[in-house]
Amino acid sequence: MEKIDWNNYLNKDIVCSCGKTHFCDIEEIVIEDHAIQQLPGILAKHAYKKLCVVCDENTQEAAGFQVYEELTKAGYTYKKIVFPYRELIPDEEALVFLFSQIPNDCDLVLAVGSGTINDLCRYVSYKMKIDYYIVGTAPSMDGYASNVSPLIIRHLKTTYEARPARVIIGDLDVMSQAPLSMIAAGVGDIIGKYVCLADWQMAHMVNGEYICQEIMKLVRQSIQKVAGHARAAIQRDKAAISAIMEGLVLSGIAMSYIGNSRPASGSEHHMSHYWEMMFLLAEKEDPLHGTKVGVGTVSALRLYEMLKDSQALLDSLQTPHFQREDWEKQILDAYGPAATGVLKLEEEIGKNSDEEVLRRRKNFLEHQDEIWKVVDALPSSKDIQKLLESINAPFSPAQLQVPKEVFQKGIFFAKDLRNRFGLLQILFDFGLQEAFSKKLMDEFYV
Repeated sequence: MEKIDWNNYLNKDIVCSCGKTHFCDIEEIVIEDHAIQQLPGILAKHAYKKLCVVCDENTQEAAGFQVYEELTKAGYTYKKIVFPYRELIPDEEALVFLFSQIPNDCDLVLAVGSGTINDLCRYVSYKMKIDYYIVGTAPSMDGYASNVSPLIIRHLKTTYEARPARVIIGDLDVMSQAPLSMIAAGVGDIIGKYVCLADWQMAHMVNGEYICQEIMKLVRQSIQKVAGHARAAIQRDKAAISAIMEGLVLSGIAMSYIGNSRPASGSEHHMSHYWEMMFLLAEKEDPLHGTKVGVGTVSALRLYEMLKDSQALLDSLQTPHFQREDWEKQILDAYGPAATGVLKLEEEIGKNSDEEVLRRRKNFLEHQDEIWKVVDALPSSKDIQKLLESINAPFSPAQLQVPKEVFQKGIFFAKDLRNRFGLLQILFDFGLQEAFSKKLMDEFYV
């Protein structure tokens, strides 16, 4: 298996055919056996004096103690920060805890973990202007190289500006022993990129949104890396684990190049984020991010298939009339205490207004031949379902115990989480949410 030469992507200006210059300021990526043992040598290139090592109880056991041992042998002074929560959530409470524990003289935050710990430490280190390293404990998500942090603030899942880790360490001895559900979640997070790229291309055609063919190529490379090694990875094959981790990091680099999560987060992520918020509000256990994204991907692919099947009807469908007061009541019901931020976003941008809907419908119909080519290039929902089944991952919202009404509300209202055009917005624009959501519920909830 060909290893990635990270020097081709890091710390250099990439003058791109899209007209922009891309840059990713990650200094070093090490994904190999015994990678944690390289930590002292990496640190020796800098003059760090006071380190903070951040874990939770699980990640401390998985890799934290190894990190402590290497730092101690190398003579570094460090503070251990271990989150005391049974279930770590990237919310205000966790942020306050982390801010309160990191001393002012700390010059490096060294996180040990995967999704949530990475998001929290990346954001806090960015705000405190402290360098940040991540020692990954599972190939479970694509945020290792990302420059944004998805956090839940006032019950609303929002993406905040941050910066990538300066160093990413993926020790294959550690990562190959991660829970199989976390390895499968990494696969789920990456296969969602099929939908992300389709949404992005449609946004370019309908809204004139900036797009970069080179970044799309990079994301497709990350999909191929992961999808091609998924089945071997859940057998804990180290070469497959390495390929999946490389694919996940490549996806994060794509986000760093563009400066936001557009290349890696589309309608499948929006549904996943909505479900996550509802799980947390109901104080129920929240499935892994990538697990939800995999399920969201199957759902989104089915919605794309249903949209294509309805193409002959689109130009004759009645234009919805946006009833602002009715919609606000529905948002209050759908989002509960998180509704304020959603209502504020619509007030600021008015993306659901009749004028905007008419504009998008017109542009969609003018570009529909190109759009259908994009849809035709997507894998079938059945093929992705089979892939998920082959790695013992769920593929339907019913398997995740997403309530039927939450699933339906996600199709209606997950698009309102942020100002990002995609499949779910088009369903609103053509008045297809009701029919499509009912059909999907009949398929998934049997």
